[in-house]
Amino acid sequence: MMEWLISVCLLLILVLDLVFRVAGNKEGDALNALKNNLADPNNVLQSWNPTLVNPCTWLHVTCNSENSVTRVDLGNANLSGHLVPQLGQLLDLQNLELYSNNISGIIPEDLGNLTNLVSLDLYLNTLTGHIPSTLGKLQKLRFLTERLNNNTLTGQIPMPLTTIMSLQVLDLSNNKLEGDIPVNGSFSLFTPNSFANNRLNNPPPAPLPPITPTAPIPSGNSATGATAGGVAAGIALLFAAPAIVLAWWLKKKPQDHFFDVPAEEDPEVHLGQLKRFSLRELQVATDNFSNKNILGRGGFGKVYKGRLADGSLVAVKRLRQERTLGGELQFQTEVEMTSVAVKTSSWLLHDPY
Repeated sequence: MMEWLISVCLLLILVLDLVFRVAGNKEGDALNALKNNLADPNNVLQSWNPTLVNPCTWLHVTCNSENSVTRVDLGNANLSGHLVPQLGQLLDLQNLELYSNNISGIIPEDLGNLTNLVSLDLYLNTLTGHIPSTLGKLQKLRFLTERLNNNTLTGQIPMPLTTIMSLQVLDLSNNKLEGDIPVNGSFSLFTPNSFANNRLNNPPPAPLPPITPTAPIPSGNSATGATAGGVAAGIALLFAAPAIVLAWWLKKKPQDHFFDVPAEEDPEVHLGQLKRFSLRELQVATDNFSNKNILGRGGFGKVYKGRLADGSLVAVKRLRQERTLGGELQFQTEVEMTSVAVKTSSWLLHDPY
């Protein structure tokens, strides 16, 4: 009995090993068929050894934990030749990157079997023929990163492609495609740049939204409508009147106009014993002419308390009026008389513009 169980276990192990070898060889055979149909001047495919059980140790090939091929990355490898139908046997393949090569010939319809494919990059080659409608079965494609631009593809855009609702990027530009540009399904999301430089017909412009007619006011309610309109106008006038008065008052209200005192050599202004300070010095001294430092108000402006950099307490009078010759002289005379009368403090003349 024990010998029989051992024999069964050994047989099962051999069967499983054969299954895995067949599966591995199936993917390896598919990639080896691709290698045999490509010219590889840079020996990029040198590690693709057909005698190995599976291709997971080959360069530019990525496998999952179950040793199934999930990625083939041969972009920009200076390869030429043709694609092979056997690629459709890589059922777990998610990324097929063959961009920027010199690959020619047609796109095999068998690529439609790669239902786990997320990225299909075939752009910048010299592919010819039609875009296979079987690619519409690739419902997991996200970027059409099925980018087929810059080839020599002809014919019409297959309508099944519009059913791939996961598409985020579509680029069919720079080919020789003809016919209409689909505007339904996922294709409604893409701009004309996705189809540029082909022989395609531009889609018709979207129709304008319908205009909803406005129902006329019944004649029987004309009196009521007139009354409502009069009430609304009265309310609007009630709220507008204060605003109009406020605007008129602000216009009539004297505005603050400041100006710099002319240079000391100006014969019309003589500062006497007063010292000239810069605007910045006076701003610092008065905390930017803060209201908390106001000492009083006179006919020519406000007087501020200030503290100079050396700690001295000063009073700063800020001229506030239109710049007229008489006003300047009166203001100067007032400040000079104050500075003479008050020996214990200094009055600073500051007339900002």
